[in-house]
Amino acid sequence: MNIKTQLMDERAMQRALVRISHEIIERNKGVCDVVIVGICRRGVTLAERIAAHIKRIEGVKVPVGILDITLYRDDLSSIEDQAQVNSTLIDFSVLNKTVILVDDVLYTGRTVRSALDALIDLGRPKSIQLAVLVDRGHRELPIRADYVGKNVPTSRQEIIAVQVSEFDNCEQVVILQ
Repeated sequence: MNIKTQLMDERAMQRALVRISHEIIERNKGVCDVVIVGICRRGVTLAERIAAHIKRIEGVKVPVGILDITLYRDDLSSIEDQAQVNSTLIDFSVLNKTVILVDDVLYTGRTVRSALDALIDLGRPKSIQLAVLVDRGHRELPIRADYVGKNVPTSRQEIIAVQVSEFDNCEQVVILQ
């Protein structure tokens, strides 16, 4: 696949994550009882970056966890031959915490629904808030993000790719064709 359009470069991604970090702090009146959970794979990278910005801004280290939603997917039976199960690593309690769930792209809402199921299996948070770098629309479920880096109207045929140095050796958000 080729890049059709670059939506965000490295600086734009950085600015969006800093803004989301400030919004999380403001909405929650600080970060007391706030934990951050990233959805595998790129959501984890973004979650770690948000936590680093919060630490720089507030001077508080917010716990970050990794959530694998593979076994919670509603399409698992159709992809089971190639399903790759990663590991969930949340070494803190979510009980009565405000969980900031982080993903790279919000599309149909099905990934978030799976993540909500997985989180609830770990305990009952006080609340769950959703942060995404890109909201591209086309929801199939009644889910919306609390924090959005960029809203991008797309067609269903387009593919949004969030590329981070940890996996892609570059930092950008692009539309692929």
